[in-house]
Amino acid sequence: MPDANDPSGIRSPFASDALAGKRVLVTGGSRGIGKGIAAYLATHGAAVVVTSRSPEDAEEAAEAIRVHAVEDVRGYELDVSSPRSIDGLVERIWQDVGGVDSVVNNAGTNIPEPAVDVTEGSWDTVMDINLKGTFFMSQAIARRWIPEGRRGAIVNIASQAGLVGIDLRAAYGSSKAGVINLTRELALEWATHGIRVNAVAPTFVLTPLSEPMLADEAFERKVLSMIPLGRVAAIEEVAAAVLFLTSQAAPIVTGHTLVVDGGWTIH
Repeated sequence: MPDANDPSGIRSPFASDALAGKRVLVTGGSRGIGKGIAAYLATHGAAVVVTSRSPEDAEEAAEAIRVHAVEDVRGYELDVSSPRSIDGLVERIWQDVGGVDSVVNNAGTNIPEPAVDVTEGSWDTVMDINLKGTFFMSQAIARRWIPEGRRGAIVNIASQAGLVGIDLRAAYGSSKAGVINLTRELALEWATHGIRVNAVAPTFVLTPLSEPMLADEAFERKVLSMIPLGRVAAIEEVAAAVLFLTSQAAPIVTGHTLVVDGGWTIH
């Protein structure tokens, strides 16, 4: 791993075939952390399926990832806030490629605002995508895996905001806390079927979406003051945690939330 103050030069600790023969679904995989996770898994041997609300964005991301992928990469349209859309996607994946072995519930959203200003609409938007979508995607996949006897792995992308309070994130933090406890619940219920369910809870991650926020020196100072290691996370570091939890390196790990936060939640 890189020096705490220098995220450049990150090298993967995993073999390039760590996920050989596995097919992984990454929701919200057309940009940001999701796209980075999908690309990272694809370069470690997985055949990857990425989704986006925009079919054009999903296919564009798949095409970009194919350049470095070992196996096939496909893009599909999905609205994770709609159980009907989820069921349709799962049916199509099983028809097209025979299903998946792992799912990364990455699709998410945030509407930063003071708690006194949160509307029912913004609350529902955040909950529908972050928590409802995570549950119904997991349920739809488990309904396929259990009759097949497939011992799959689910990784939910939570957040440090699900563990500690952060300004302007009443809805977001609540949704991610829900994801963390949902992870425990599903892990408990599905363990007898050999299905592992874990979560990754990142701190602020350097992405094209977060870069403008972190360009604000006052905001950056505030964020870094909370991170003992002194920097935000790189996408590859979140992706490495996901790969670990989906791989045979973690066959007995379930119900766990792996915090990738540089020490933020130590406080």
